[in-house]
Amino acid sequence: MMAAGTEAPDSWYLALLGFAEHFRTSSPPKIRLCVHCLQAVFQFKPPQRVEARTHLQLGSVLYHHTKNSELARTHLEKAWFISQQNLVDSAKPLLRKAIQISQQTPYWHCRLLFQLAQLHTLEKDLVSACDLLGVGAEYARVVGSEYTRALFLLSKGMLLLMERKLQEVHPLLTLCGQIVETWQGNPIQKESLRVFFLVLQVTHYLDAGQVKSVKPCLKQLQQCIQTISTLHDDEILPSNSADLFHWLPKEHMCVLVYLVTVMHSMQAGYLEKAQKYTDKALMQLEKLKMLDCSPILSSFQVILLEHIIMCRLVTGHKATALQEISQVCQLCQQSPRLFSNHAAQLHTLLGLYCISVNCMDNAEAQFTTALRLTSHQELWTFIVTNLASVYIREGNRHQELYSLLERINPDQNFPVSSHCLRAAAFYIRGLLSFFQGRYNEAKRFLRETLKMSNAEDLNRLTACSLVLLGHIFYVLGNHRESNNMVVPAMQLASKIPDMSVQLWSSALLKDLNKACGNSMDAHEAAQMHQNFSQQLLQDHIAACSLPEHNLISWTEGPPPVQIQAQNGPTTSLASLL
Repeated sequence: MMAAGTEAPDSWYLALLGFAEHFRTSSPPKIRLCVHCLQAVFQFKPPQRVEARTHLQLGSVLYHHTKNSELARTHLEKAWFISQQNLVDSAKPLLRKAIQISQQTPYWHCRLLFQLAQLHTLEKDLVSACDLLGVGAEYARVVGSEYTRALFLLSKGMLLLMERKLQEVHPLLTLCGQIVETWQGNPIQKESLRVFFLVLQVTHYLDAGQVKSVKPCLKQLQQCIQTISTLHDDEILPSNSADLFHWLPKEHMCVLVYLVTVMHSMQAGYLEKAQKYTDKALMQLEKLKMLDCSPILSSFQVILLEHIIMCRLVTGHKATALQEISQVCQLCQQSPRLFSNHAAQLHTLLGLYCISVNCMDNAEAQFTTALRLTSHQELWTFIVTNLASVYIREGNRHQELYSLLERINPDQNFPVSSHCLRAAAFYIRGLLSFFQGRYNEAKRFLRETLKMSNAEDLNRLTACSLVLLGHIFYVLGNHRESNNMVVPAMQLASKIPDMSVQLWSSALLKDLNKACGNSMDAHEAAQMHQNFSQQLLQDHIAACSLPEHNLISWTEGPPPVQIQAQNGPTTSLASLL
């Protein structure tokens, strides 16, 4: 078993391998010491070839010499996954040949089609992957497996959504819905198909920024996962071998439903609910990762952290957000593919953090880096919108600003179909018009934002638009109309909660009540403003004092391994006071 280890030239590796082999062949075998020696290999961060071989050796030792079959399986799966990463090019022709000769064995033929489609997806060749999934769906129909046909079609629908081919997605999802409802078979398999189908529908709505329209689908999805959790796995094998597939384990589906619930809560501005479901999901993930090395779990964890980081920045917990950004960096360090898929999001989060601590030059650098790394239209539009807000605040970047605004013009040729992003683009236009003193134009843009955000319950955009409208009316001397905007803005911001809008609203309420001679209300608003200012100031100092704050300077290559501490905050606090 250990002979292959002699290929590695490193003395530490040969020594550990020799000790492991010695303990394994002792009489009696000293398996615990053998396992310790093999596990020590990972401490040296070996090349992937050595890492895969060591996982294979550990899996074999544990399988043959212990009763810990779960841990053995984990190591064997890790070995297979690492090997798969390095053998994509050589695997494709082998898989194509195997697909040609396996047509008389439905299970293997379908499995090979899924595997080849997965390899094309990993290489971002979604057209080839969709073609293979279409072939699989037709084959499954011919061999009488409606269940696996649905799996192929739903997988194809997922890729079409990734490609934004919405005209092809809609009829395909309609067909999938009909198959799922009419198929009679194993209850867990049926419910898992329904979860897959509903997850695609929910994410489609959320991508479109339609957080109100998605609610019926999301409720069905949550009910569906509750149903699955009460069902027991049926040990009876299906009569059709082509049906021997599972989309995801029940535990993974549960985390996924938590995840899409967090995505919805964040977009809708229910940030305490987002926190609640994030905590549940992360707790479940920690338990699963003890026994399961599936890479999808790390992807779930990163996406959850990305969403909760944005929530923390809104609720005034910048220090916690920064530590969670660092956690995402650590997860990405462990997987080059994970970093490749999330690098743009990571720099975007750092850009948002930089805005929150008034480091505008760093924010610009982070957003510019993120734009260079993404080809995803919705993320690109989100980044450009935030970069425009940086240029507006700086006040001297007119050429760059107008160039950006032309590319996200909500009145014509808006680059994406997202309702939420288009509403945000109107808000950015309103913000610019406000700073330029063009108040009537600003009101037109902001009323458009309000109309769109009210239509889909986009609470944060509603609160931001109301307080900015309130500020405009205050500047124009219309105190009554200003009050009519600022009071609901404060109520909504408190419900979210959005610390920046609360700070802004309380400052306006203080000035409004003072101007109207309401000294008691003015004093109360001033006290609120002082409290919010102190909370934000303390959090600002705490965040800028963390060693992780140096991440704001990282714009090239993989995430830094170590972050050096610095001597306290170096940024201006003027924007917070």
